[in-house]
Amino acid sequence: MPEKKNPHAGHRARMREKWRKAGSAAFQPHELLEMLLFHAIPRGDTNEIAHALMERFGGMAGVLNARVEDLMQVPGIGENAATMLALLPGIFRLYMESLSETGQPLDSTAKVCDYLSAQFLGYTDEVVLLLSLDTKRKLIACDHIHTGSVNAAQVSVRKVMETALRRSATAVILAHNHPGGLALPSEQDLLSTRRIREALATVRIPLLDHVIYADGDTVSLAESGLFD
Repeated sequence: MPEKKNPHAGHRARMREKWRKAGSAAFQPHELLEMLLFHAIPRGDTNEIAHALMERFGGMAGVLNARVEDLMQVPGIGENAATMLALLPGIFRLYMESLSETGQPLDSTAKVCDYLSAQFLGYTDEVVLLLSLDTKRKLIACDHIHTGSVNAAQVSVRKVMETALRRSATAVILAHNHPGGLALPSEQDLLSTRRIREALATVRIPLLDHVIYADGDTVSLAESGLFD
């Protein structure tokens, strides 16, 4: 029996050729998603699937931040396609980290917030990060301290202090995210910040700031006057 031809093969070839000639700027977001799905769905109309994904999750960010099991609820999305999509935010984050190597000065709130926006890319759970800085406020390291909320019962002050000392930091910045929420500090965030700040003061390492990130927005507790 002769092999069945893929009716979408010609369309896919034309899409790839267009991308090679004009680049991503020539495509709508759903078309780029459609092309991406070529690699996980060898047959079928991925244009229709891309539209369904964008509609269900409210845009590209929603699609890429969705859980594998939720992606698989969309007709045409199997485990392979869902896994591929779920991997992308982590890959993007690694890409951004490679562009933001240690040694860069984080000498303003704007620079800190820009740097952290890349570090939190793709996280769907709350995570706590610690930025260790040298005397010139250049970044020594960005360490993942904790997964979960930043409340005083869970974040280990000892781990924060040990990390800062191990990195030979002369100052540190704490950061955590509110996935799907607002970049507004809770009372528990403020209590935890004070607790960590006081502990670090005993080893003469100042906590310069605590930054909260949520969906592209950042709030600096120091800049907001909430350290006082």
